[in-house]
Amino acid sequence: MDERINKFVDQAAEFLAKRPGLLPLVGLLLIILNFLLQIFPGFGYWIVDANLLLHLGLIIAILGLLLIRPLG
Repeated sequence: MDERINKFVDQAAEFLAKRPGLLPLVGLLLIILNFLLQIFPGFGYWIVDANLLLHLGLIIAILGLLLIRPLG
């Protein structure tokens, strides 16, 4: 089990090292999607009410910015 986790982490680090701006871009897209879902009526789901995409997007974007230098 530990070997599979180590292999996954190594592959993820290699993938993100080749694409340093991917995580901040994904975070930004989630923030924009949250904004669009707030504007258009009819999406009264708990995801919109709790701003889940906004918070998830902020966390992913900040982690992506923090990982750019160590992985690059």
